[in-house]
Amino acid sequence: MPNTSNNSHEQTSAPAIRAYLGGSFDPVHNGHLEVAIHVYQDLLPIAKQQNCPLHVSLLPNARSPFKAQSTDPAHRLAMLQLATQDTPIQINELELWQAPPVYTIDSVRALRQQYPHDCLIFIMGMDSARSLDKWKDGLQLTDYVNLWVFNREDSDHINDGVSDNATSFENPIAASQYLATLQTQLPRLLQPHVTNSPIELLTPIARCLVDSTEDDSSKTNSLDINSTDLKSAMKGRIYIDTRPITAVSSTQIREQLQILGNKTNKMPVTERQIASIAPINDIMSNTHPNSLAKWLNPAVYHYIIAHQLYSAAQFR
Repeated sequence: MPNTSNNSHEQTSAPAIRAYLGGSFDPVHNGHLEVAIHVYQDLLPIAKQQNCPLHVSLLPNARSPFKAQSTDPAHRLAMLQLATQDTPIQINELELWQAPPVYTIDSVRALRQQYPHDCLIFIMGMDSARSLDKWKDGLQLTDYVNLWVFNREDSDHINDGVSDNATSFENPIAASQYLATLQTQLPRLLQPHVTNSPIELLTPIARCLVDSTEDDSSKTNSLDINSTDLKSAMKGRIYIDTRPITAVSSTQIREQLQILGNKTNKMPVTERQIASIAPINDIMSNTHPNSLAKWLNPAVYHYIIAHQLYSAAQFR
């Protein structure tokens, strides 16, 4: 299935399940796709059972408020399109072309305004979730969306595998204790929102409104995104996904690219040109032993080389 680039005007007639993984994707790597596909695969049977559309999208930002600069949005979008080809994962450009900084709270409000009847899920790492009280109105995210949190811990070395903190599902007691520990890492006001099942994230918004208003006949069941009733009725839930996932970050990949570039740039021109040919050919065929071949889609790696991104000037 080809990837689809969604804009902010996408509409469907039936209520849908919509999940979004936000980030700079600078560059997009296999860890991003692993998380998005996990969510898609978990939600697909439920969506089929409920006969509703399912959209799992990457939501690239214009520039993170926590970063001084990001690669040109056009380059990041092109790499996202390459990475999501032949996958069910889509791309939503809601934030990409806005003047930075763009805050997540504004995006989830816009998404809720656009899709008032749909189940909305925002995907993030535990490293982000535990710091939500430091985001702009971060504790209000659950007024508009549910949260699906993965415990991806950034590793010190790009060659590391899955998160060291991941626990085995074979021991239910250990898994329960591990989940309880992760729950305590969330901001205190969000801890009561945690649920043990992703199914709890899919309660239709309209049903929440009926439940919250059935004792007050003077209230309307209309979906007014600006009303306090809607915000209080949504009661967004938080699901902490404890399965082991890849621990790698775009920052680590950029650092590796810069190191590789610095080493090759010290070579004489002739040797530099010869040295660049083998890595390109090897990574395109997935035979290169270095970690970049493991974490980057070959087409994305080729794009980085072709456009001399991340100080990869040795490939000129």
